[in-house]
Amino acid sequence: MTITVGEVRMYDCIVIGGGPAGLTAATYLGRFLRTTLVIDAGAGRAASIPRTHNLVGFPEGISGEDLLLRMRQHADRYGAELVSDVARSITQSENGFVVGISSRTVEARTVLLAPGVANHRPKLAQAAHDKGVLRGLIRYCPICDAYEVRGKRVAVLGCSEHGAAEALFVRRYSETVTLLTEESAQLSRADQAELSGSGIAVEPAAIRTLSVNDDDILVRLSDGQSLSFDTLYVALGSSGRSELARMAGAALSASGCIVVDDHQRTSISGLFAAGDVVEGLDQIAVAAGQAAKAATAIHNLLLE
Repeated sequence: MTITVGEVRMYDCIVIGGGPAGLTAATYLGRFLRTTLVIDAGAGRAASIPRTHNLVGFPEGISGEDLLLRMRQHADRYGAELVSDVARSITQSENGFVVGISSRTVEARTVLLAPGVANHRPKLAQAAHDKGVLRGLIRYCPICDAYEVRGKRVAVLGCSEHGAAEALFVRRYSETVTLLTEESAQLSRADQAELSGSGIAVEPAAIRTLSVNDDDILVRLSDGQSLSFDTLYVALGSSGRSELARMAGAALSASGCIVVDDHQRTSISGLFAAGDVVEGLDQIAVAAGQAAKAATAIHNLLLE
């Protein structure tokens, strides 16, 4: 349903983020006969996936760009409006929310935040980084694609508990795993013992250079070593794009993720969140499931 307040069109829901979560929610809302505007800044991680093989229904795999194209077409089919823009502000109003984009403001009775997160990248030129990701030489998600690195020489870049955990996860797929801890090994004795017991090499020296070649990654360390790997997993963490949630006054976790309940409701009435910006497992299937729950909760709220 579309409400007109004066000369301003009010949507049932504004979805901020055009990744798997946002587009799934838009499709559900369209099928609930809800007017929906999707604001997509085009900065999501899904678009950079060369080919995903763990998404059910695509046994031959599908690239992130192709998946998003299909999802946009699906949302459009059921009436969602999609705009390429950046949501810069969000405020509560008497009738719901006002969202500021580049050239105007838009209003909705509810808002779903699905802006995702930003990976912490290694010190590498953008072109080299993108080449490495495209060729599968640089990866960020072993849950998604460790199956593809079976038997290869794998390095994990990261220190402390997170890097150790990722190296141990990948070890199941390869006998040759090296943990690059960069400047200092912030590893507990328990982590060090487990890594050693699992046959994982730990290199504590700082990285001088990373080079992306056609078929491998070359790492030069400050102690003079030159190491070559088939794949580099980056385990430097990520930052949730939770600025708008903070602006709206919604509760955030210690890690900066948006806090939600079982129906994806934030601490602000009418404001929902789904996808990687919510604490949990960063997977397309999980994001889609959260979006389905959020869209249903939004529809039920609007019925009230």
